[in-house]
Amino acid sequence: MALSLSFFPVLSMLLLALSRVAGAATVVYDFNITWVRANPDGLYERPTIGINGQWPLPVMTATINDTIVVNVDNQLGNQTTTIHFHGMFQNGTTDMDGPNQVTQCGIAPGSQFTYNFTVKQAGTYWYHSHYYGQYPDGLRAPFIISDPDYPYKGQFDEELVLSVSDWYHQEMRVLIPKFLSKANPTGAEPIPQAALFNDTQNLTVTVQPGKTYLIHLVNVGAFAGQYIWFEGHNMTIVEVDGVYTDEAEAEMIYISPAQRYSFMVTTKNETSTNYAFIGSMDTTLFDKIPNGLNWNVTGWLVYDSAKPLPTPALVDKFNDFDDFDLVPYDKKPLLPDPDQTITLDVMMGVLGDGKPYAFFQNISYVSQKVPTLYTVMSTGENATNPAVYGEFSNSFVLGHNQINEIVVNNHDSGKHPFHLHGHNFQVIARSEEQAGDFDPSNSSQTDYPAIPMRRDTITLNPNGNLVFRFASDNPGVWLFHCHIEWHMDQGLVATMVEAPLEIQKSLTIPQDHFDACRAANIPYAGNAAGNTIDVLDLAGANAPPGPLPAGFTTRGIVALVFSCISALLGLAVISWYGSVDMGAANKATEQQRIAEMNQPESHELVSPATTVVEAPEAETDTKTETEIEMER
Repeated sequence: MALSLSFFPVLSMLLLALSRVAGAATVVYDFNITWVRANPDGLYERPTIGINGQWPLPVMTATINDTIVVNVDNQLGNQTTTIHFHGMFQNGTTDMDGPNQVTQCGIAPGSQFTYNFTVKQAGTYWYHSHYYGQYPDGLRAPFIISDPDYPYKGQFDEELVLSVSDWYHQEMRVLIPKFLSKANPTGAEPIPQAALFNDTQNLTVTVQPGKTYLIHLVNVGAFAGQYIWFEGHNMTIVEVDGVYTDEAEAEMIYISPAQRYSFMVTTKNETSTNYAFIGSMDTTLFDKIPNGLNWNVTGWLVYDSAKPLPTPALVDKFNDFDDFDLVPYDKKPLLPDPDQTITLDVMMGVLGDGKPYAFFQNISYVSQKVPTLYTVMSTGENATNPAVYGEFSNSFVLGHNQINEIVVNNHDSGKHPFHLHGHNFQVIARSEEQAGDFDPSNSSQTDYPAIPMRRDTITLNPNGNLVFRFASDNPGVWLFHCHIEWHMDQGLVATMVEAPLEIQKSLTIPQDHFDACRAANIPYAGNAAGNTIDVLDLAGANAPPGPLPAGFTTRGIVALVFSCISALLGLAVISWYGSVDMGAANKATEQQRIAEMNQPESHELVSPATTVVEAPEAETDTKTETEIEMER
């Protein structure tokens, strides 16, 4: 299976995949993680997290049954990191899943860490940091796993890799404290400054007439779902989130953060015109649309480079494909009635510190003092008691090889793309918007499909509900969370502790895991509070602030906060007028005006490989990661 260099930069490792014969191999990646500088939308250069001095990052590739070894050297200097291989089941290697304080301690600056696992699945995946909202700073890229027995082999001529994302001009360590702030009690998420294809804009893709291209599409963004369409061409969907599907024709798809699609596009038999393809951010997610925001990103299928690149046509409405209608290629039937049902109500609100939080069943997730997997490994028979993992890890213990049903009710007016680590799941019910909570006594809500759609990330509609099932046949510690990064930072996370006694029997934690904990001075044994003597004593476990005082509503705290802000601004203005050097102020204003005039009005076509690799200077006046987390 071949992947084209035309759709993503730095794909040299794909050529290695071409040269390997089918069968198991060991694929080694050495990742030196550093700061570089980048300007993907042509409007603002900023520090960005690169690998081996490069950004955009390399596309990882492998063949099913290969062993993947990723040697990480964290040379960021001022930030810890981890890597999560999104969508990988990690069968037997839950310790390689990557979430900070869940299956490992973070990799401290100057430290090394090795991920080592075997891929037992094929399809479209990606890798990204799973450390305190870090991946929108650049540490994310696709991961494509080929399959010698691919069911649509022979039906396409070439493979292409395409990522879509939103992009922020400020670093997350600046944005997160502003977002999780008393000054933002409504939890209005930061609005991205741009949308990108393959971490750039104005992407051009050379195609040949009369050929069929298999396109692997990944949304590596932090916030915005995106509508995707190719003018003059239909898409034939054949995979979602690593699950092969029956062929399904679509004019347009909606892809939430963390979701993946593979689809075939057949080009026309003539070269008279080039065609635009578009990504359009879902602006219904935004509290407001800033002046001047371009929420679209455009690329072009180039049949003839001598012909112009057409302006995309206006779209009257979004007519996107409903992924609930997809049928898995393997025709796996509906799982039996569940052994365990977990109901999770999604809520957004304010706690006693006046800051915005997100909740499952009134619990806002807080990472614990001991990574949850290490608590599994060090609490013996008590590992089956969810209490040892801490109330605010939001942990649920699942029995081995049982059928689990998760009901998610959305008490929020926004969409939420929910992702389960370690599994894909059967989506057996999903309501439209404003449908309210799931009612199992309502036969119209329990008319489940005989062959349900499966994927690992599913979008929950505003004030709606969804139901999914999976078998707990993969012992491990697996997060379930919203993949809008802001909502995860707010605590919209639960922990599935699957067959903990089986984990104890089969797993040995590598030494470099413990070395990473020592480097960061993090305990790696005992319950959530680090208690190794009485593991049912959770005194000292991490917890969010207490609730608001009785009768104190969110609306009330909003009014109080903005009244205080208004008063402070008024005092500041009075003080400024009394002390400012007006000449200096006028000079500063003129300098700003000139700087704005010098900004480019448009961004010319750029090569996706364009990267500047100058390391940023350390910022001494920003809060540390520990301070940010402790404020929560």
